[in-house]
Amino acid sequence: MAMIDALLVGMGGATGAVLRYLVGLVVGPRSEFPLETLTVNVLGSFALGWVTFAGVGERPALLVGVGACGAFTTFSSFSVDTVRLVEDEREALAGVYALSNLLLSVGAVLVGALVATV
Repeated sequence: MAMIDALLVGMGGATGAVLRYLVGLVVGPRSEFPLETLTVNVLGSFALGWVTFAGVGERPALLVGVGACGAFTTFSSFSVDTVRLVEDEREALAGVYALSNLLLSVGAVLVGALVATV
């Protein structure tokens, strides 16, 4: 990896983090439904999907895909992986992957919360 590549990832990451903060300000305080998280997950999934499938080139993909989307949300990577499995006509595996991510990630949060409070 060239130094410019690392700088692009860092600049994208800083931008993604600020954008996530701004979404929180626009969407407002958290309520029972995590609209802020849903918003960044959907927007990040859109952005990573676009970068991945538009053929924008390696460096724009590093800036937007790895950097900005990585800081904005990690859900976008999961979404792209699921779509790729469906595109490869592996729908059953896509379903298992999606369900596994949901159950294991929520389970990991629960375990982390439990460990943190013990």
